[in-house]
Amino acid sequence: MVVRKISYILAFSASFLIVYSLIPPLRKLAFHLDFVDKPQENVERKLHREPIPLTASYALFIGFFLVYLLFTREFTWETGALFGGGVLLLTIGTVDDWFKTKGKDFPAFPKFIVQVSAAILVFASGITFNGFVNPLSGEYVSLPFILQFILTILWIFGVTTVINFSDGMDGLAGGLVAISAVTLFIVALTKGQSNSAMMAIVLVGITTAYLRFNKPPAKVFMGDAGASFLGFILAVIALDGAFKQATVLSLFIPILALGVPIFDNLFVIAKRYVQGKSIYQADASQIHYRLLRAGLNPKQVLAFLFLASACLSLSSIILLLIQI
Repeated sequence: MVVRKISYILAFSASFLIVYSLIPPLRKLAFHLDFVDKPQENVERKLHREPIPLTASYALFIGFFLVYLLFTREFTWETGALFGGGVLLLTIGTVDDWFKTKGKDFPAFPKFIVQVSAAILVFASGITFNGFVNPLSGEYVSLPFILQFILTILWIFGVTTVINFSDGMDGLAGGLVAISAVTLFIVALTKGQSNSAMMAIVLVGITTAYLRFNKPPAKVFMGDAGASFLGFILAVIALDGAFKQATVLSLFIPILALGVPIFDNLFVIAKRYVQGKSIYQADASQIHYRLLRAGLNPKQVLAFLFLASACLSLSSIILLLIQI
């Protein structure tokens, strides 16, 4: 157990240092390639006032897989699906980010297809939502194949999307992902799921390193590519860990761990649907924009949302302890 704890500490440190070292040169490259998010007048959701590089996603991707593979040494179908899905999301996200640098919007449908494809890869590798433990009989209820497929795809696609939608303010998405990853790490440790715990602690490492450059005022962005990748990894960690052998009540553990982005963006999606807008249509309806309009400054908004996320995460841990 001591060795395992040391492995987690080393994995966190290595992932942090790799991302922390890669972001500065990638930032310089972004300026050279003009791969930057430019401020736009009269666009409420553009809060920055100078060009910001969009290259942090590559540091996050490299840092995660380099450390995860180094410490697990698992070259399985599951690892391949995780890597392949990450490449797909990084690629389509880069295209989307490139369009943004030109002041254009990339069509939503190709992003939808790629996100679903990444989720299907994960499902095909065997990382799925299989069922739950019946609280009355104590027996495991295995869901029909088609229901397993639908729920797995919806979960991965949904978490990927809500984390992407939450990336609208310096430090916000990275901070929410870090808090959720810490929670899932604790859940995985408690349930003895070392693989999920390793994924989670590496995710904590890369996001905290990113936050060193993304805290207000941000020096770098991860863009659509990075936010989609982080959401994808979070979703897989929950499937591979918290959802395994879950009781009906403990199914809410990962949902609470990701509570702030999930609940906020369900509201946003419902609002856009009622208004007849595309769910991908960028606007300023997320809670951080609403709090800014209410008079809070950016640091107060971050503090409020991080506190809310921490409270929901604590609730999920309490729920886990009740189940043990």
